[in-house]
Amino acid sequence: MTSLLTITWDMSRGIDLGFFTLRYYSLLFALGFVFGYMIMKRIFKKEGVPQEKLDTLLTYVVISTIIGARLGHVFFYQWDYYSQHPGEILKIWEGGLASHGAAIAIIIAIIIYCRKSLKKPVLWMLDRLVITIALAGALIRLGNWFNSEIYGSIENSTFQTVFTDPPRQRIISAFDRSVAGIDYELLNEEVITDSIIYPVYRMEFQFSDAINNENTARVLFEDNIKPYVNRFDKEDLNIIFQEDENLQWNNDKTHTASVKVLGVPRYPTQIYEALGYFLIFLVLLQLFRQPSIAARQGFIFGMFLILIFGFRFFIEYLKENQVASEEGNVLNIGQNLSIPLVLAGLIFVLRSKKSTDE
Repeated sequence: MTSLLTITWDMSRGIDLGFFTLRYYSLLFALGFVFGYMIMKRIFKKEGVPQEKLDTLLTYVVISTIIGARLGHVFFYQWDYYSQHPGEILKIWEGGLASHGAAIAIIIAIIIYCRKSLKKPVLWMLDRLVITIALAGALIRLGNWFNSEIYGSIENSTFQTVFTDPPRQRIISAFDRSVAGIDYELLNEEVITDSIIYPVYRMEFQFSDAINNENTARVLFEDNIKPYVNRFDKEDLNIIFQEDENLQWNNDKTHTASVKVLGVPRYPTQIYEALGYFLIFLVLLQLFRQPSIAARQGFIFGMFLILIFGFRFFIEYLKENQVASEEGNVLNIGQNLSIPLVLAGLIFVLRSKKSTDE
């Protein structure tokens, strides 16, 4: 046995309140705006900006974030698909948001906001707003962790994580008339290949009343469930059924059977990003608290672009590609989009220094 720590992330995606399910992602997404509002409220009060201006700002930021993030995903990542299915562009609840699109949309919204409502320089506003955006980014990545999405590439690491809920949800959705539930148990076993050490799980199926004997369960598993799961694309692969492992009917429980499966270990990059963005939030906040730096309009905004998207560029090396078309590329879409934003940040930082010297 190796000394690797395997984290089994088997959280549901929300809290079932009976009349609806409160999604952790939605809650953390909303908290990003709440905490941002609280921080900006203190800043506005300290700098003598009327509080009613803050409500208008919140409206601009919320709308631009949602629209920009969605359109960013549509145009940057899956335009081939959405160009053929334009009606699905509005289905935000099905997932698909891009932070680069949100960043661009927020900048455009702030330009409009400053000209129409605040009557202050755009960079004055951006220098303050990006502090809250960094914090919101940390909360959103934490939401991705709860959602078991946007995870790392397949690799053994110190904190390797197996995301077990996505295959459960897909199997139950595809075979809802036959499979009622799925549970996992991490075993003290491993399967070692040339490149990956796979932790082994016991996967237990709770079948519906229609699957009431061992033969029916095995036929369903071998002819349908196993080939369905093993056809998953790499970016969706979290468990692997071995060819020589058979489903074992459980005579002690009603309509249950189990099989050993390989858990696919991945980097927990959502946590890495959440921690990274939170540290960037603290750095930007500390910079803002220094009067000599806060006076250099555009400096904090430029540092935000450099730190956030510079970090995003490098963390992408540990992440799974979001769409299959990225496979084999030297740089993925997220990295290509991050480069011009980092360069723009450098320009803002250098220009702010030049204007101060003058």
